[in-house]
Amino acid sequence: MAVGFHITAAILMLAFAIVYASDPSPLQDFCVAVPDADASVFVNGKICKDPKLVKPEDFFFPGLNNPRSTSNPLGSNVTLLNVDQIPGLNTLGISLARIDFAPYGLNPPHTHPRATEILVVLEGTLLVGFVTSNPPMNMKNRLFTKVLNPGDVFVFPEGLIHFQFNNGQTDAVAFAGLSSQNPGVITIAKAVFGSDPPISPDVLTKAFQ
Repeated sequence: MAVGFHITAAILMLAFAIVYASDPSPLQDFCVAVPDADASVFVNGKICKDPKLVKPEDFFFPGLNNPRSTSNPLGSNVTLLNVDQIPGLNTLGISLARIDFAPYGLNPPHTHPRATEILVVLEGTLLVGFVTSNPPMNMKNRLFTKVLNPGDVFVFPEGLIHFQFNNGQTDAVAFAGLSSQNPGVITIAKAVFGSDPPISPDVLTKAFQ
């Protein structure tokens, strides 16, 4: 009886691990995404282009060294290179972002539901941090924060709320690697206060006290 229970438990754990995997290992050298919004596999990834039609450009994106405009209310600009910009990333479980900051620019609190992020600062100074989830009883969510200088690296665990703020008086630039071909992003303020249709003010008032 006990042996049967352990075998069943092992099978369930294995099945859970397979289902939980967000970017499974590919079964071939590459699976370049077909550039068609209707050609999607809604479980995971996009339909593969015929390998005979694949070109070097499917794995290429130019000009990431060029600064991006930060003339917006947040004073920041995120250039995300996921499977939509580089079709060759399909099924490979990785993507990249360049983040430009004006002085006191902010990449506001947000989460990536499908990816861990690792960030390196190239220019300027950034105050970064993430907040833990589900604190134990009578405890608060814990903030992990650090001031980063050029060459410093910081990791934001998958799914946790995090931010980057240029607390210096000069422009800042950082690059981030993400562990998904399509990490997704949920900007907290925009999602909570800018949804369509809007969340009831009664709900928001009670939630934010």
